[in-house]
Amino acid sequence: MNFFVIADVHGCLHTLQELLTHWRPGEMLVQLGDLVDRGNYSPETVALCRGLGQEFPDRTVFLQGNHDWGMAEHLGPNGPYKSWLSWGGQGTLYQYQQHRDWLAGHAAWLSRRPLFWGNEHVVFSHAGFASELNPFDPHNPDGVLWRRSPLLNTGPLQVVGHTPTADGKPRYDAVANAIYLDTGAVFGHCLTGLRLSETGTVLDVVAVATHAEDID
Repeated sequence: MNFFVIADVHGCLHTLQELLTHWRPGEMLVQLGDLVDRGNYSPETVALCRGLGQEFPDRTVFLQGNHDWGMAEHLGPNGPYKSWLSWGGQGTLYQYQQHRDWLAGHAAWLSRRPLFWGNEHVVFSHAGFASELNPFDPHNPDGVLWRRSPLLNTGPLQVVGHTPTADGKPRYDAVANAIYLDTGAVFGHCLTGLRLSETGTVLDVVAVATHAEDID
C-alpha cells in the first residue's frame, strides 16, 4: 500500500480539502500533526480529520503535533497550559466559541494521537528523531514533537513536518535521510502531499496553494 503524506495543516481547511482530492483509494493517508492553530478553521479541520479516521480506520493515520499536544494539554487534566495560548491557542479557542460542543471531544481525540508510525523502511513523526534521550517526552525540546536541529540517521527514511521549508517545497536531507514536508501552508505558501511507496520511494509530489480564506 502506498502512502499519501500531509504535514502541518494549521486550520487551513479549504486547502486541505483540495489536497485530499488527490488521495487515492487504496493509499494510506498519513498526516504528520499540527491540525490546529494560526489558520482560520481549526475546529472544522479537526472535525474533518476525526471523521476521516472514523470512516477509514484502516486507511488513515493522524499523528500528534506540538500544537495539537498544546491544545490537549491546556484542556486536559494537567491544564491549563498557558504557553499554548501565546502561539496559537487563543485564536483557536475563539474559533471554538462557534463550536462549543466540539471542544472537549476534539481535545480528547488530539490527546490520543500517536507520536510516530511507520514500517521498516519509513518512519513518520511530527518533528523527527535525534540522538536524544526520551524522544517521546512532550516537554523535551529535542523530542519528536519539537526538534528543530538536524535529525539522526536511524536507517529508515524519516518523513517529518514541524520545521517549514524556506522555499515552500519539500526538502530532503541526505545526511539524516529525512524529508521535511511542512511547506508553510499557514504562511501563504502551499500544502503538499507526498506520495511514497511502502519502501520509501517518492512517487509524486502534489502542491496546493493556500486558499486565501484559510489565512486572511
